[in-house]
Amino acid sequence: MAANLWRTFSATIWIITLVSSSRTRIYPPNEVTLLDTRTVPGELKWAASPSEGGWEEVSIMDEKNIPIRTYQVCNVLEPNQNNWLRTDWIPRSGAQRVYVEVKFTLRDCNSLPGVTGTCKETFNLYYHESNEDRESYIKESSFIKVDTVAADESFTQVDVGDRIMKLNTEVRDVKVTTRKGFYLAFQDVGACIALVSVRVFYKTCPLTIRNLATFPDTVTGADTSSLVEVRGSCVNQSEEREEPKMYCGADGEWLVPIGGCLCNPGYEEKGGACKACPAGFYKAKSSDAGCTKCPPHSHSLREGATVCDCHSGFFRADTDPPSMACTQPPSAPQQLISVVNETSVVLEWAPPRRLGGRSDTSYSVECLICQTSSHSQLCLPCGSDVLFSPSQTGLKATRVVVSELRAHTHYTFIVHARNGVSQASGAGAAQSVSVSITTNQAAPSPVTSIQATDVTRHSLSLLWQQPDRPNGVILEYEVKFYEKDQRERSYRIMRTFSRSVDVTGLNPLTVYVFHVRARTAAGYGEFSAPFEFSTNSDPFPLIGEGVNSAFLLLSVSGVGILLLISAAVFIISRRRSKYSKTKQDSEEEKHLNPGVKIYVDPFTYEDPDQAIHEFAKEIDVSSIHIEKVIGMGEFGEVCSGRLRVQGKREIYVAIKSLKAGYSDKQRRDFLSEASIMGQFDHPNIIRLEGVVTRCKPLMIITEYMENGSLDAFLRKHDGQFTVIQLVGMLRGIASGMKYLSDMSYVHRDLAARNILVNSNLVCKVSDFGLSRVLEDDPEAAYTTRATGTYLSPGGKIPIRWTAPEAIAYRKFTTASDVWSYGIVMWEVVSYGERPYWDMNNQDVIKAIEEGYRLPAPMDCPVVLHQLMLDCWERERADRPTFSQILNMLDKLIRNPGTLRRTGGDRPAGTMLESGVGSEVCVSVVPEVCVSEWSVCEWLQSIGLERYRDTLAAAGYTSLDSLLALTHQEMDRLGIITPSHQDILIASVQQEMLSQMQHMQCSMVPV
Repeated sequence: MAANLWRTFSATIWIITLVSSSRTRIYPPNEVTLLDTRTVPGELKWAASPSEGGWEEVSIMDEKNIPIRTYQVCNVLEPNQNNWLRTDWIPRSGAQRVYVEVKFTLRDCNSLPGVTGTCKETFNLYYHESNEDRESYIKESSFIKVDTVAADESFTQVDVGDRIMKLNTEVRDVKVTTRKGFYLAFQDVGACIALVSVRVFYKTCPLTIRNLATFPDTVTGADTSSLVEVRGSCVNQSEEREEPKMYCGADGEWLVPIGGCLCNPGYEEKGGACKACPAGFYKAKSSDAGCTKCPPHSHSLREGATVCDCHSGFFRADTDPPSMACTQPPSAPQQLISVVNETSVVLEWAPPRRLGGRSDTSYSVECLICQTSSHSQLCLPCGSDVLFSPSQTGLKATRVVVSELRAHTHYTFIVHARNGVSQASGAGAAQSVSVSITTNQAAPSPVTSIQATDVTRHSLSLLWQQPDRPNGVILEYEVKFYEKDQRERSYRIMRTFSRSVDVTGLNPLTVYVFHVRARTAAGYGEFSAPFEFSTNSDPFPLIGEGVNSAFLLLSVSGVGILLLISAAVFIISRRRSKYSKTKQDSEEEKHLNPGVKIYVDPFTYEDPDQAIHEFAKEIDVSSIHIEKVIGMGEFGEVCSGRLRVQGKREIYVAIKSLKAGYSDKQRRDFLSEASIMGQFDHPNIIRLEGVVTRCKPLMIITEYMENGSLDAFLRKHDGQFTVIQLVGMLRGIASGMKYLSDMSYVHRDLAARNILVNSNLVCKVSDFGLSRVLEDDPEAAYTTRATGTYLSPGGKIPIRWTAPEAIAYRKFTTASDVWSYGIVMWEVVSYGERPYWDMNNQDVIKAIEEGYRLPAPMDCPVVLHQLMLDCWERERADRPTFSQILNMLDKLIRNPGTLRRTGGDRPAGTMLESGVGSEVCVSVVPEVCVSEWSVCEWLQSIGLERYRDTLAAAGYTSLDSLLALTHQEMDRLGIITPSHQDILIASVQQEMLSQMQHMQCSMVPV
């Protein structure tokens, strides 16, 4: 019976092994096999105990006729079985935990007859660690049990016949860490079992690349929950970004990657490796994402480039990033012009035609003093005393003012243009343009020291040194002095050709203030600082004995003259008051006249959209075709384009747009300008075509003025117009301003920059942004502390164009616009020259307060300069109205002969400046009466010396001839200010009466 059972079991083993071996097994890559019985050639020859009747090695053939060695045992009829089978010594190869995979078949005990109580369906697995293979027999006590292994499925004889048996596969893990190797043992305790295959393996985390770091094969830990920390190494052509680490899990899987590597400059990641950038590409930094195509004007000819080389003629600055295109130095500045004003010069130029592709262009100015000899020209650098404003180097603007130059000296100025690559290797020197000028004659510098000698009761002597910079030959000195208590309200002037003067006729025990200035052919310099000296004491004589009759007569005469002057002043004051009241009444009547259209301030509307829809027409944005940007306005871009409204011809227009991100205040201010323009309809006022408010951006559409702003237009065409053409421009501006004043609108910012010129030279008033801060030019504006009704507190006003009362008190009226119009006249006649030149704003304010007024520009007709002076009267009531200005200009255009005489045609004569800065005759008002005054002296005494040339040109050379003056005659001569006409008529009559009453003065001894 036992023999039959064994044969049956053997047949079963063959069938099972044949079926199982037909399957090709592929082990996971993280398992390293130490033993696999199916791959062992020949017999296994494992140790068995007992050696007979226990485990038996059996060889069978698979379908490919490859022998397979198996062990089987089936002693189920005898009780108390203890059959051991031990493998050969297995080196652990660094493994800390091994896995044993056993494939076996097991007979169901119930299918075997007569084995009750002796048949088992399990077997035991043992292991024993050892450093070497020298165990020749099985020592059961040295083995440690791993587990009792049971079959999931067993088979019966029926199963074999049906050929549906399945192999059992069991895996057990064993911790082996103390010896170099180990043995495995299988104990049979009475089962019918066949070991088809035994595989021993351990797990590793296989070689891998993660985040450009290589992690080697790593044996898992000894415990099932242990993690082995492994540090990776960067792949070729890479560097650590952060130390790369991962953890090898017990199941052979990599966990928790930390850190990593980055490809070196010139290399990028591809497929887990760092590949060189191809030609034409570069990578500058490890942190860059990948290779990038070379920027413009650069190239890379080799692989692995970290930066692209610039093409010939192109350069890169040290601070330029590799991603920036290679650039070039700028070309030379263009159109360098110079305007010489005595010992200062204004240099202006246009930017280079080629900026080299950069935006960091800057300029520097080189100053040279050049002396030409018969054989050569020697140029030396200017001294450190020459001043450059705003600076000499690092200029961003294209304008610089050079001052403190020497008079009558030849200078050469070189303007260099540089950018970031101008100093780069091979870029060459900075491009430059030069201009040579010769400074004009200049007034001398102030006298710095005055000494007093020989001080007596009524006189003293003054001594002083020549000015530090005489700037020419000193022709004479002028001494101005007054009593300290008078504070320059009443002063006297003396002239001398030497550096000393004796001052007589002083009051005793009185402090006097003295100023001295020098004059050259270029004119007077500035007065010196004040110097104070006191006379000695002297008792006043009593009138009575000791007083001669001549003194008494002189005293009485003086009293009479004072009474007559007082009477004349009273009459003049009455006339001026009458004129002021008449002018005021006429303006009030104009405002109350219901037939005159009155301007409506859009800021009185709570909703700005209501004002814009009431005064401006909405335009469909599809009707507008924008062509190009022509400038930048306060609120956004200014473009030119075309407007095509259905039923009308296409016209060119200017388009102002409101930039994105605007505030509610900016939107209100922007729309208010259109609400203002929409109320005006005059050929000399810029015309509003309409607005776009129903979509963004908001737009204001106006007529297009081809020649731009008047100041820039005049500078561009310097000296190219006739006087009549200039007067025609002024006439258009005056006509527009008369229209605005009739509507009770005050412009507040009338200047040549705010006058636009079209292709027919028609000038039109523009820029009606009432509420904006006026800051077109930082130099042109001056912050005041006053708070006005129309400007925000602390706002800015254009000082050089603004009337004194508007600067001091923010009192803006039509009369202040007239003052500004006078400045515009000066700008037009001087072809866009800057008013008051390079004086700062504080100096301008001070000069105006002291009575200084702009002199006539070169070749300016006398009558035009006289009209300017009328516009610059200190008192508002004394200024002409725009209606009077317009009438005056019309007369000049109808009688062009009146425009021929200029300031340079006046007769030669010695002139002297008064305390208010206007030229007057040399003679000071006499301290005693004279037989007869000249017209010049008399005009000086009444403060109207400005009309001396006008009257002299018309033949009025004596006081007698002035009696024939009428209001109509003075209108014809250009004396249009009503108060001045009244003063002239009243004063000449009073003066003639005074001379008739005091003919006896000629007999009074002096």
